[in-house]
Amino acid sequence: QVQLVQSGGGLVQAGGSLRLSCTASDTFSIYYMSWFRQAPGKEREFVGGLRWSLGRLYYGDSVRGRFTINKVDENTMYLEMNKLNTEDTAVYYCAASPIWSTEVSSAADYRYWGQGTQVTVSS
Repeated sequence: QVQLVQSGGGLVQAGGSLRLSCTASDTFSIYYMSWFRQAPGKEREFVGGLRWSLGRLYYGDSVRGRFTINKVDENTMYLEMNKLNTEDTAVYYCAASPIWSTEVSSAADYRYWGQGTQVTVSS
């Protein structure tokens, strides 16, 4: 069982930046670690992901060029969020999958989830 612990988030004005952190208890069996977000009344949306051992990055269309995923060490990744706008307001989740054939943008393929953290962008 892999546990994911998130930190960061909060309230920021439009145009500002925030950083989220996700630390896994163990990544030995993990193929992908990703970020998703969910706004009220909306489906969970893929933000970006990392093929953990290879370092290959993936980003959702709505955040590409503004958000960056950084692998800090063997258990921790950051989500650096820049040029935030009100549409980025959501609960953000990190997720991990032990399946090599994971569809990186499919939330259903992830077995382990962080506790979620609120990001609110004010206009």
